[in-house]
Amino acid sequence: MSDQGTILIIDDDESLVEMLVAFLEREGWSVDHAFDGRKGLDRATRRPPDAVVLDVMLPGMSGFDVLRALRVKSSVPVIMLTARGDETDRIVGLELGADDYLPKPFNPRELAARLRAILRRVAPDDAPTLSQNGLHMERQSRRVTLDQEAINLTGAEFAILERLMLANGEVVSKDDLCRHALGRELLPYDRSVDTHISRLRGKLGESSAGQPRIQSIRGRGYVLIDGD
Repeated sequence: MSDQGTILIIDDDESLVEMLVAFLEREGWSVDHAFDGRKGLDRATRRPPDAVVLDVMLPGMSGFDVLRALRVKSSVPVIMLTARGDETDRIVGLELGADDYLPKPFNPRELAARLRAILRRVAPDDAPTLSQNGLHMERQSRRVTLDQEAINLTGAEFAILERLMLANGEVVSKDDLCRHALGRELLPYDRSVDTHISRLRGKLGESSAGQPRIQSIRGRGYVLIDGD
């Protein structure tokens, strides 16, 4: 068993998959793979991996459909592989619950860095729980409730909400949120953080004052309001 965990690659490019399996195994992961969407979804649900690398274009079932079905049952971290320059695929993937994306072609070292970043979200020893106006986060178990009702978050959504709660009402920049949630610098024209925030707003709903719980501060970033 790998020290770093298990990665599932779902991609129909057999030569690319062969290269990634060899590289990631040398980096310390155990790697499984599937060459079409349906088999990939079956493997992801029967033997849940620690992270999924998912291509958009797949035979039998598209990567978007795989992600949509997977998110019904699992919050496993997912990195989407998209065509370089195709902004639409990136945004759709993030809106469906992908944690991050990587445009093809890419350096396998970049993929390994992205995987380490999304798998590094381990709660520190201090402040094991966070609470704010009915919102409660158990950082070790990664459980979030709002007014005692469980909220299902992806890994990136959890990390962004964690950073906002730790800020205790202070504004957090998009660059800071990107580093904390995705483990990388925010790229020019990168809407990853904005898309994750949009999904979080939908899941958290409005405060008692009828405002989004996460507010955008122009030119500065985002803040989690107290709701009063």
